[in-house]
Amino acid sequence: MTRSERPGDTTPAPGAPLADPGAPARPDGTPPDGTPPDGTPPDGTPPDGTSAGWQRPSPLLLRARRIQAGLVTGPVALLGGLLAGVAASPAAGLGTGLGLVAAGVVAERFLARRVAAWGYAERNDDLMVRRGVMIRRESVIPYGRMQFIDVTAGPVERSLGLATLRMHTAAAASDARIPGLERAEAGKLRDNLAALGEAQATGL
Repeated sequence: MTRSERPGDTTPAPGAPLADPGAPARPDGTPPDGTPPDGTPPDGTPPDGTSAGWQRPSPLLLRARRIQAGLVTGPVALLGGLLAGVAASPAAGLGTGLGLVAAGVVAERFLARRVAAWGYAERNDDLMVRRGVMIRRESVIPYGRMQFIDVTAGPVERSLGLATLRMHTAAAASDARIPGLERAEAGKLRDNLAALGEAQATGL
């Protein structure tokens, strides 16, 4: 009996790469066999049953949030400056207005982080939505418990071709939304979630 025929020996397929158990991990932390550190198989399928992985809103969502912040910061800074100038002095009015503008700039940086924190993932039995910077939140909405799904869009969102998808359930606290979706994508996702909800409700 040759060594290749001994029981317990495994012979790799011709042309298959040989994995060295003592080989160091790759620079990104991936083991030599190609499996990422989070346990995701090499084919990209997440281990938690997520069918499509985490999806992100449109990059235009940040522009929409900046426009909305500017529409609030500008009038507030102007009004605050005028009131301070009348009540105290022109210098106080100017300082107040500039201070409010600076506060708006700082808030804009926080908005960028909030927008980057949004994500959603369609899984086999439910939809996951994550958001939040300082307080990270993840909501899980089973398809069968969605009562209705609607698509809304304010003036700024409509001007950029965006919409917000809102999912309503029996418990008001579990309602979730996904902002910053392109209008066509929002409609497609709404129809898909509605079909999955009907299938879950009927036990298909």
